[in-house]
Amino acid sequence: MSKPDLSVEIAGIKLKNPVMPASGCFGYGREYSKYYSLSKLGAVVVKATTLKRRLGNPTPRVTEVTAGMLNAIGLANPGVEQVVKEELPWLADQNVPIIVNIAGETVSEYCQVAEIISHSGLAQAVELNVSCPNVKLGGLTFGADPVILADLVRQVKKVCCIPVIVKLSPNVTSITELALAAEQAGADGISLINTLIGMKIDLKTRKPVLANKIGGLSGPAIKPVALRMVYETARIVNIPIIGMGGIYKGEDAVEFIMAGASGVMVGTANFTDPYACPKIIAGIESFMIAQGLKSLEDIRGCAL
Repeated sequence: MSKPDLSVEIAGIKLKNPVMPASGCFGYGREYSKYYSLSKLGAVVVKATTLKRRLGNPTPRVTEVTAGMLNAIGLANPGVEQVVKEELPWLADQNVPIIVNIAGETVSEYCQVAEIISHSGLAQAVELNVSCPNVKLGGLTFGADPVILADLVRQVKKVCCIPVIVKLSPNVTSITELALAAEQAGADGISLINTLIGMKIDLKTRKPVLANKIGGLSGPAIKPVALRMVYETARIVNIPIIGMGGIYKGEDAVEFIMAGASGVMVGTANFTDPYACPKIIAGIESFMIAQGLKSLEDIRGCAL
C-alpha cells in the first residue's frame, strides 16, 4: 500500500499534514529547529503578538498540576514591529506556512497588528486571540460576547489581506453561539480551545502558586472538554476547524479529526517532549496505514 495522504487545506492554505504547534508553546520555532526541520510540520503558529512590547505577568507564572499545567504568561512578546523584523523573516525561510497569533486591548490594536502582519508578506494567516480583555468595555473579553466578537472579526477582515482564524475561549456559556458569530462575521477558520481557567494553592504558604493567582489550564486534563467543543462546533459551522487541547499522540489527533477538525494544534506536549509534533504526525500516519486509509478526508467528521 502506498503512503497515505496527510495533506489538508485550511482557510485556503495547503498544509502537508494537519499538525502544528499551538501559539505560545513553540516560541518562534528557533529552539525546536535544533531538534528537527520545521518543514516537517503542517504549519507553525507563533506566540501571541501585540502592538507594543509586553513583559508579561510577574513570576511565578507557570506550574504543574494534575494532568497538565497552569500558565499566566501574560502575552509576553517583543511587539509586532520586532516580530516582523527579527522573527518572521527567519521562520519564512524554513519552508513551512506561518500563522501569527495576535492580541490587543482594543479593536484598533487588533486591526493595527493584523494589518502590519498581513502586509509584511511573511505570514499565511493570522489567528485572533479573543481571550483578551477589552479595556474600553471594562475588561470583558472579546470572545465572551457574540456581538463584540463579530465586530472585532469584521473590523480585522477589513484591513487584513490574509485569512483570519479565530481562536475561541472555552470559558463561555455557549461555544456554538460564539463560533457562529465568528463565521457570520467573515472568519476564515476557527481554532479551539484556548485554556480553561484554573488555580493551584501552595499548602505551605496558603496562597495561590501563580503570582497572577489564576492561570490557563492546558494538557491532558482538558482533552475531553476540547473534543466536545470541537464536535459541537463542527456540527454548526461550515468553515475549517483546528482542534487543540491535550493532544499528546497520534490517536489523540485522530479523535479531533473524527470530531470534525481539519487540523490540530499541539501545545503542552511540546514542553515535555520537543519531538512531540513529529511523533504525532508519525502516529497519524501509522493509524491510517493500519486502517487502510488513503486520505484524512476518509475519517474527518465521521463521528458527527
